[in-house]
Amino acid sequence: MTVVYEDNHIIVVNKAASEIVQGDKTGDTPLSEMVKQYLKEKYQKPGNVFIGVTHRLDRPVSGLVVFAKTSKALPRLNELFKNGEVKKTYWAIVKNAPKETEGELVHYLVRNEKQNKSYAYDKEVPNSKKAILDYRLIGRSQNYCLLEVDLKTGRHHQIRCQLAKMGCPIKGDLKYGFPRSNPDGSISLHARRIKFIHPVSKELLDLEAPVPEDKLWKSFE
Repeated sequence: MTVVYEDNHIIVVNKAASEIVQGDKTGDTPLSEMVKQYLKEKYQKPGNVFIGVTHRLDRPVSGLVVFAKTSKALPRLNELFKNGEVKKTYWAIVKNAPKETEGELVHYLVRNEKQNKSYAYDKEVPNSKKAILDYRLIGRSQNYCLLEVDLKTGRHHQIRCQLAKMGCPIKGDLKYGFPRSNPDGSISLHARRIKFIHPVSKELLDLEAPVPEDKLWKSFE
């Protein structure tokens, strides 16, 4: 992880693809603990350090994650995320170019807990949640395309599932139909940019995360 922004109330880090935001059954050290450790060392704090998790990124995804540093900022940040007042922009590398260079995707997603996978339907079905995103083709290399995605809703595996449904599975994403995995186990999806009003100072924050250290990513950047 790399720190992209920090003040008294919040800290925003650029997560590597292998890191998990919160602890899970793997027992690997989560990002929240790494951030605590970083703050403990930086400010030589004795005892426990407060860190509030406000949102998550799937483990194989890289990019921006926002944490609260104070109990004052946490409920306010949670409110911003809940009300859709945090604008999140992702970059995704896909093999197939979409039919249209830009558009809005609206699907109804059903999450299968056992498989840890979501399924997209064109019409509402039982237990489905509406998922909306905008995409734009912003780059091409010899073999791949770069899509910029603006998330309008926050559903389980939403971008992965909706892009696959459109016929553009994300590079390395075996779960959603890409034929090969990436050597490092990542998928080529990056939380590139985040924009929101600071919960305490009320300033507008507009933050960007450099892409992963990878030839293909760097060629697009």
